[in-house]
Amino acid sequence: MVYTTMEGALFEPTLYIVKGMCILDNDGNRVLAKYYDKDVLPTAKEQKAFEKNLFNKTHRANSEIIILDGLTCVYKSNVDLFFYVMGSSHENELILQSVLNALYESVSILLRRNVERRILMESLDAVMLAFDEICDRGVILDSDPTSIVGRAALRTEDVPLGEQTVVQVLQSAKEQLKWSLLK
Repeated sequence: MVYTTMEGALFEPTLYIVKGMCILDNDGNRVLAKYYDKDVLPTAKEQKAFEKNLFNKTHRANSEIIILDGLTCVYKSNVDLFFYVMGSSHENELILQSVLNALYESVSILLRRNVERRILMESLDAVMLAFDEICDRGVILDSDPTSIVGRAALRTEDVPLGEQTVVQVLQSAKEQLKWSLLK
């Protein structure tokens, strides 16, 4: 199947759907971002400029989609975070929206429904793994939040004590103390 545009240009179907995903804070600063197409926004400077422009266009808007610099961007905001998924201008918005929903719901589950910048920064490693479980080099791997979280969640009880970081050991001790006090 070949897609045509109004101008008559032909687009071959491809698996490389997602051009990038990012999470910005309420000031428009990058919290986490991954860009998959080296032809689109190849340098960090261009990426940051694009993110700043994207944030300026979307942080007060009531819509869920924007076309900016030739990219279709779907987005969602929560307390102090903005979630974005970008694809080419001819990409199906519903597919991009399903990736965005998978990203948001996965992060929400990982953060136990406390989707805020401070909490996200504490679990940044698990959120980065969720990014990788959703999309690999622009190819969508999974859009089911529970299976993404199942593979991305870091289980400290599965890691030997000698290989855990101090933060993981303290977190595990805090969880055990909490549950022993609740019993």
